[in-house]
Amino acid sequence: MALEGRDGGGRSYRGGNGLQSTALIVAACLTLNSAVAETRSPISATRTVAQVGGKWMTAMKIRMTVNGKVATATLDDTPAARDFASLLPLSLTLTDYASTEKVSSLPRRLSQEDAPAGHDPAAGDITYYAPWGNLAIFYRDFGYSPSLIRLGTIDSGIEALHQSGSLQTTIEVVAPRRGR
Repeated sequence: MALEGRDGGGRSYRGGNGLQSTALIVAACLTLNSAVAETRSPISATRTVAQVGGKWMTAMKIRMTVNGKVATATLDDTPAARDFASLLPLSLTLTDYASTEKVSSLPRRLSQEDAPAGHDPAAGDITYYAPWGNLAIFYRDFGYSPSLIRLGTIDSGIEALHQSGSLQTTIEVVAPRRGR
């Protein structure tokens, strides 16, 4: 069986059987690992990998401080969620909408690349409503909404959203813990 393709640096390779093919695979992996190490950013260091619906996804942890109360969340590995993460840290005012969600304007519109036509939000979903260009964080379940794009979900502290009035909120990437 011949092995052929491109390594992480874009170079073509073709190998024969046995030891030669193994050597090419190892070389390609080393090149790829080197390329990944060179492109790491502070944000990528906060990501974890999980399998969702049979697909491996990278997720980013964030912290929301809502009028002094803390909620933690995980952003999805989607173009819209990555675009949202690029805005962080972010300070904004959340207001109540329909006794179901807290909403706020964002500094700019987010990417809709590869986004589904809509989303059926559950309590804890962090979403982007494309027609209005706003952030919508659900604290109650709601029905399917066209043009609603899920960005992630709250892991803990959803009760922080159960406050009335305007909520001064800071959203930031959770810094990774340093090893000893």
